[in-house]
Amino acid sequence: MITVLISLLMILSLAACGNSASLTGQPSTEEKPTAGTVNSEEPAENSTNAENTDTSEGQTNESENPENSDILEEQGTKVLVAYFSATNTTQGIAGHIANGLNADIYEIVPKEPYTDADLNYNDNNSRTTIEMNDSDARPAIIGSVEDMEQYDILFIGYPIWWGEAPRIVSTFVESYDFSGKTIVPFCTSGGSGVGSSATNLEQLTDGADWLPGKRLNGSDSQDTVMEWVNGLGLDFGE
Repeated sequence: MITVLISLLMILSLAACGNSASLTGQPSTEEKPTAGTVNSEEPAENSTNAENTDTSEGQTNESENPENSDILEEQGTKVLVAYFSATNTTQGIAGHIANGLNADIYEIVPKEPYTDADLNYNDNNSRTTIEMNDSDARPAIIGSVEDMEQYDILFIGYPIWWGEAPRIVSTFVESYDFSGKTIVPFCTSGGSGVGSSATNLEQLTDGADWLPGKRLNGSDSQDTVMEWVNGLGLDFGE
C-alpha cells in the first residue's frame, strides 16, 4: 500500500509540473501572433494611403486640365515677354510685364556670359565695344522659344548699349518668323532713350507690326509699368 501511495504521489507531481510548463510557455506563444498582426497591418495601411493618394492626384489632374484648357481658350491672345539683361535691370521690368499680363517669359541667355570686363564701355577692346562696332555681330544664344507660332503679342526688352540694342537681341529677332505678330519693344538705360534701337530691330524682321518703343527705369514699380502697358490699346484677351 505504501508503494502504491508513493507511486500515485509521483504521478500527481509529474502532472502538476507539466501544467506549469505549459502555462509558462503561453505568453511567448501569444506574442508571436501579436507581432505578426502589427507587421501585417502596416502594409495594409500604407496600401490604403497610397490608393487614396493616387485617387486624389488623379482627380486633381483630371479637374485641372480641362480648367486650364478653358482658360487658354478664353484668353484668346497669347503674350510672350522676351528679354536680355546683362545686369538684371531689364529683367525686373520684364517680370513686371509678365506678372501683370500673366504672360509667358523668356530670357535671352548668351552662350558666352558677359563679364564685368566685357561690359566696360571705356575699354575700346572690350567685348561689347567690339560687338557694337560690328553691325554684323551675332552672339550665340542658349536655348530657344518653343512654339513661337502660338504667340500673338511679344514684348522684347533690352538695355541700351552705345545707343542700340545689344547685338544678341538681333540674334534673337532673326531666329524667328514674326509675321502677323505685334511686337512691343522696351528698354532700360542710364539716361539714353530708345532712339533708333527699335526701328533698327524692326528692319531685321518681316511682316510684324512694331509699336513705338519705350524706355523704362529699372526702379519702376509694376503699377508704373502696367500703366504704360495698359495704355498701348492692345487686346490682351482679358
